[in-house]
Amino acid sequence: MVIMKMSVHLFVLLFLSLVAFFFCLSEATSITSTSTKPLIFIETNQSTATARSCSYTLTIKTSCSSPKYTRDRVSIAFGDSYGFEVHAPKLDDPSSKIFESCSTDTFQIRGLCIYEICYLNLKRVGSDGWKPESVKVYGPDRPAITFKYDKFLPNGVWFGFNHSLMEDNGE
Repeated sequence: MVIMKMSVHLFVLLFLSLVAFFFCLSEATSITSTSTKPLIFIETNQSTATARSCSYTLTIKTSCSSPKYTRDRVSIAFGDSYGFEVHAPKLDDPSSKIFESCSTDTFQIRGLCIYEICYLNLKRVGSDGWKPESVKVYGPDRPAITFKYDKFLPNGVWFGFNHSLMEDNGE
């Protein structure tokens, strides 16, 4: 009986590890939109058998005081207070002029369905630098939430905001 209980626990642990692994992978492809810049579509690699998938739209404004362009690698992670998270490890594509100064880029991200979005973190890796002004996230059946940065991102570390830890988020 003890061996059977241990086997069940090991199976559950293995299953959860595989699910976590799939959440960490993503790929980006461009699709066209009516704007002059392409809408970037990012599909996170998750098993639809284990979790429901939802679509999120992100509008990222780059500050006018940011460098003219960046070749830095930009990643994003956002989630809810229950620990559910959507993670896209590569938003940038230097050849498509994403994240130029004074510009707005729109991304369509498909990932794990989460509850009310309360935190958002950005990470950039590279030597060019990048200063996002704001990130606005639209989720299914939820009001949009805006995270105001207007700061240069440090290199190689996650940087962001958690509205669930604040009494008044200014919205």
